[in-house]
Amino acid sequence: MGTPHINAKEGDFAKVVLMPGDPVRAKWIADTYLHDVKQVTDVRGVLGFTGLTKNNVRISVMASGMGMPSIGIYSHELYTGYGVEAIIRVGTCGTYQPHIKLKDVLICTGACTDSNWMGQYKLNGTFSAIASFDLAIAAYEEAKKANIPYHGGNILAADIFYDSDPEIWKRWASLGVMGVEMESYALYVNAAKLHKKALCLLTVTDSFLDRNYKLTSEERAFGLGRMIELGIAVAERFA
Repeated sequence: MGTPHINAKEGDFAKVVLMPGDPVRAKWIADTYLHDVKQVTDVRGVLGFTGLTKNNVRISVMASGMGMPSIGIYSHELYTGYGVEAIIRVGTCGTYQPHIKLKDVLICTGACTDSNWMGQYKLNGTFSAIASFDLAIAAYEEAKKANIPYHGGNILAADIFYDSDPEIWKRWASLGVMGVEMESYALYVNAAKLHKKALCLLTVTDSFLDRNYKLTSEERAFGLGRMIELGIAVAERFA
């Protein structure tokens, strides 16, 4: 068995997968939070692992790479080729809002986009991509229980990192959009189309209101413990 981008065997993945963008972060999550871990895929250096949580619940962790095309490929193959039922993205973002602070966790109940991702479906309107309600509620409950600083709402999934208009973010901010990342919309659409579950959890690593207000690259890679623990707590409910 295998797909064009995943070389795992049948049964190698658990029903719930945590999905960071960075393969190094995927390995760190597996090494730090799981035991009896097995690496199950490594195509193009995109690493995936399956193991047991401290509560002996079997979950998987796999990187998505950057951007909607990348997470679109990996989430589709996990959902359709490996029997995965839920994917919880655990990523990073920049905030657009002054009340959202560094290291706060965002529970992304909806995703906006500047992408043409939905062009493939030829709709005569705009598809609102949303998280799975039960996953979002679980994240809210677990965040409250653990006293994790959190915010819920809309995120922007952008195609462009270095935008030619450096002020365009303000238009999204005026509509209450919490911030920006690059993957959630495609993940939510794939889950909707394939009748699966998805949730995007994000740690705030920088602010558009003050470009000097940001985490270091090392903090981005390894300082995301609260979000990872929240993601695992949610995953354990659905595994």
